[in-house]
Amino acid sequence: MTVSSRFKTILQYAIIFAVTFLLIGLSLRGLKGENKLEYLNVTWQSANKGWLLLMAVIAMLSHLVRAARWRMLMGPAGYAPSLANSFYSLMVGYLVNLVIPRGGEVSRCYNLYKLEKVPVDMSFGTVVVERIIDLLCLLTLIVISFAVESQKLFAFVETLPINLSHSTNRVQTLLYIVVPVLMAGAFVIWFVKRNERVMNFIRKTWYGFREGLLSVFRLENKAQFIFYSAAIWMLYFLMSYTVLKAFPSTAELGFGAVLSLFAIGSIAMAVPLPGGTGSYHLLVPQGLVFLYHVNSADATAFTFIFHGWQTAIMILAGAISLLLTSHRVKREALISEEQ
Repeated sequence: MTVSSRFKTILQYAIIFAVTFLLIGLSLRGLKGENKLEYLNVTWQSANKGWLLLMAVIAMLSHLVRAARWRMLMGPAGYAPSLANSFYSLMVGYLVNLVIPRGGEVSRCYNLYKLEKVPVDMSFGTVVVERIIDLLCLLTLIVISFAVESQKLFAFVETLPINLSHSTNRVQTLLYIVVPVLMAGAFVIWFVKRNERVMNFIRKTWYGFREGLLSVFRLENKAQFIFYSAAIWMLYFLMSYTVLKAFPSTAELGFGAVLSLFAIGSIAMAVPLPGGTGSYHLLVPQGLVFLYHVNSADATAFTFIFHGWQTAIMILAGAISLLLTSHRVKREALISEEQ
């Protein structure tokens, strides 16, 4: 790595962490007038720990199902890593993601290579397929969320400072959103057609997207793959539900609220920040306050504890997986030496 590229990397991560801390600072304003640490502690003490422990169990189950689905994608290439090693590698990847945004995708492939000698480039291709499938699932979830909670979401849109009159109906409100999006889309198309490098990049990306989707159809048991994909997102939804039930301020929110907040949280976690830190803390409280009228301080405290609990689970499971990986690699090395 040259000095120039090293400087760019350092600058990139400096910006990422600066944005993360800025967003956390902005989200903490929801606790204004309070002793922030004390308020967070009081909120934690009021939480139903049974629901939180159930959430941890569901989280581990979702990761196990994800590891099983990942194994399936490597089958057509002739590799069959064990479920345990796939799970360890997945959790190590989550651990790395908390420090290096999107670094977990590469690290879990490298971890699997150490355990099973599965080529990194091949396993990384399966990770791309996973991301494509997850993106489609997320988009489907957002559409369902809008269908279920359309009234609240339209009301939220109408709180934005776009100077709509009280007589504006929903069709007009939608036009205020769609027309600028279409204009921006037209500009992007015009710009891309004038820039050959960008056009080539988009063609290459589209080719990878298409090939990734087609690879799923080469699986022997497509129904099982679809079941795993649906199960992963259902378990994610149940995680959100159990945490909402754990806190007095959110326990009475219904199915639609869980769906909407889960969609908002998923979008926030997709932002390239360490573990979604910052973006999650800013967007989720806003959703609770604007859509469901939860007290701002309670919404902020809930979000910090929810995200903190998720992060603690990932750190613990990732650290254990890293230790087990190291133990297995050393054991295999000793066996090879003895032979």
